[in-house]
Amino acid sequence: MPDSARPLRLLVITYYWPPSGGAGVQRSLKFVKHLPEFGIEPTVITVDPTRAAYPVLDESLAADVPAGVRVIRTNTFEPFDSYKRLTGRRQVPYGGFVGESKTSPSQQLFKFVRGNLFIPDARRGWNRFVLDAVAKLVAAGEQFDAVLTSSPPHSTQLIGLELQRRYGLRWLADLRDPWTDIYYYKELNQLPPARWLDARYERQVLEQADVVLVTSPHTKRIFAAKSARIDPAKIEVLPNGYDEADFRELSHPPTDALLVTHTGTIADTYRLDQLLAATAECARRHPDVPLWLRFVGKVSDGIRQQVAAAGLAERTEFVPFVPHHESVGYLLRSTALLLVIPDVANNQGILPGKVFEYLAANKPILCVGPLGSDADLLLRETGAGHTLPPDAYTDLVEAFEGLVARWCINPNLDLPGPRPTRYSRRALTERLVELIL
Repeated sequence: MPDSARPLRLLVITYYWPPSGGAGVQRSLKFVKHLPEFGIEPTVITVDPTRAAYPVLDESLAADVPAGVRVIRTNTFEPFDSYKRLTGRRQVPYGGFVGESKTSPSQQLFKFVRGNLFIPDARRGWNRFVLDAVAKLVAAGEQFDAVLTSSPPHSTQLIGLELQRRYGLRWLADLRDPWTDIYYYKELNQLPPARWLDARYERQVLEQADVVLVTSPHTKRIFAAKSARIDPAKIEVLPNGYDEADFRELSHPPTDALLVTHTGTIADTYRLDQLLAATAECARRHPDVPLWLRFVGKVSDGIRQQVAAAGLAERTEFVPFVPHHESVGYLLRSTALLLVIPDVANNQGILPGKVFEYLAANKPILCVGPLGSDADLLLRETGAGHTLPPDAYTDLVEAFEGLVARWCINPNLDLPGPRPTRYSRRALTERLVELIL
């Protein structure tokens, strides 16, 4: 038990931390931002940004790190420098060496090497530096009451496994994504020994962690089925959320356009052909209505080609990756928001962090994805929108017709009522604190 004269001390181990950008950094960062409010003293161990392999950068997120929170940055050893030299690419691909629709022979080789020699992932070389850093803290007399390990990269969970073994710390394994069930897993081209070892690591983490945190109910079901030794009761669904402080700006939907915005990555696995066809048909039916699409973030060449093929190039705005606070601003300056669930295996459990910021923006949400998915159920629960299958052309046309009809009466389609506070980052951190105690 902790000394009652001091606050509880939590080790937070996360690879992604400012200046890293993108969705992966948000969860741990927002937890750490609010933990001191509940009497928890976090110490963050992360990677030295000069040694890290981040897909995107967002320097603005550093403003969310509370003054006084100790952040320890360590060295790492990873193969990404070799990847960039041999492939001529300046950026590390998402998901390690996977998720690229067009790959050269050298990229195919690196996928195979990553899948069979770097298990569970290519950032495992960071682990020994973290363990050394914790050992120095303990040797200096520091005491910690619990450790939270956030992944991906799932190799971070092996750090928690070892810290529990060495020091008997209460261990919360925060898995933001599935592990061996992630949609691109088959692209790793693993041989049987590698698949066996990866699955073994996954079971060890799920069986031995004191608490397993997941972001969606479907992911909980996947993990609970991995072993008879896993107690489903210890798997807690703690979704992503929105930070109320990020939404201080007032909503300003445009009055001269019906503007539908999507933020974040759009890859070829996101089926948009029928949605784009429906948008084009609605624009044809209503030539006097300025119907626009806007994509903020990384958009694949294949999707851009689909936009052009649908005849929507003149009605579509592409905005490159922007800092998080600017992304929120684009939400607030929209008429409606578009959420697309990729057409991949286990997509029923994909619940993107952006959907909670969509909810906080109080705009109507059109979701293209599987019915009955966790995203679909969330929109039904909050009354913020509805989900349509990606091939439901007629229904998609009707959805846009409904937006047009309402916009012609009043261009402000903002939803009534307050934001769902149960999904605020502060409320979710309060739930986390209950699991730490």
